[in-house]
Amino acid sequence: MKRCRVLVVDDSAVVRQLLTELLAQDPEIEVVGSAADPLLAREKIKRLNPDVLTLDVEMPRMDGLAFLENLMRLRPMPVVMVSSLTERGADITLQAMALGAVDFVTKPKAGLAQGLADYADEIRAKVKAAAGARVRAPAATVQQPLVRLEASSAPAVATRFRTTDRLIAIGASAGGTEALRVVLERMPPDAPAIVLTQHIPASFSRPFAERLDRHSQMLVREARDGEMILPGHAYLPPGDHHLRVIRDGARWRCKLDPGPPVNRHRPAVDVLFRSVAQSAGANAVAAILTGMGDDGARGLLELRQAGAPTLVQDEATSVVWGMPGAAVKLGAAQEILPLEAIADRLLALAQG
Repeated sequence: MKRCRVLVVDDSAVVRQLLTELLAQDPEIEVVGSAADPLLAREKIKRLNPDVLTLDVEMPRMDGLAFLENLMRLRPMPVVMVSSLTERGADITLQAMALGAVDFVTKPKAGLAQGLADYADEIRAKVKAAAGARVRAPAATVQQPLVRLEASSAPAVATRFRTTDRLIAIGASAGGTEALRVVLERMPPDAPAIVLTQHIPASFSRPFAERLDRHSQMLVREARDGEMILPGHAYLPPGDHHLRVIRDGARWRCKLDPGPPVNRHRPAVDVLFRSVAQSAGANAVAAILTGMGDDGARGLLELRQAGAPTLVQDEATSVVWGMPGAAVKLGAAQEILPLEAIADRLLALAQG
């Protein structure tokens, strides 16, 4: 089996050593070298030709973002950002995702050695997923035809409530911070209400919601427990909480749930989708965007069985086709579309 070749770039010698040791424990990963700053990294990339780069967001001699921007322009390759759990770290990491980074992991605030060890499985999984990711050219758009899948063998049980409002539910993970931006910036200010779940650390949720809000005509906000779900608004769960949709007469409200992780995630897409299937049924429309793993696939199937139209992002435009591919394999998706077509299709299905 060909091993994933990784170059670790971090100005901290301790972090370089720890990441190297944690990654090297996986027989499918080979750490080919490390670098203390982007200028050294540039030379080692030329000489070692790694498959994946782990990159600290704040480093001396050259800013991590400036290096990433140059790298994606001159030699695009999969990059996993290593970020601090701070508001500044969140802002820089989200900018890095916009520049083309595949995913990110976060440094613990205290107890670095033990903290990184606790995240070892996540770090290794994200690096291996990045090795097979499609690195996005900064301004490239890939136009692909809509693919309609065969009807599911599972019986559809349509559940339509008294409300005439429609509800759009979207889930994403790796690559999703930018994919959600692309979808939301194409939505009109009076679009149906949207409920979102993106796998993201607790400290990143508010900066992420604010970033999406700047790019959308809709009002994008962190959900508050019990608040009414309104058209023209998009709701993202606050840090470390699942988001559920509950029915209140003919309306819907947000329910925040600090319960245990589902599919190793909190928030989890399956939690959101299952609640939408139960509370909105055929009044909902749902989509899974790019992401690692299979979170959301079973919830999307429940939505389809409840009579909701379902779709997923296609493989060609996904950074990682894990979650969308799992939904297709399960028979949960009625359509496969390129990212640039998803917003229009969600609106058309909601109007229908």
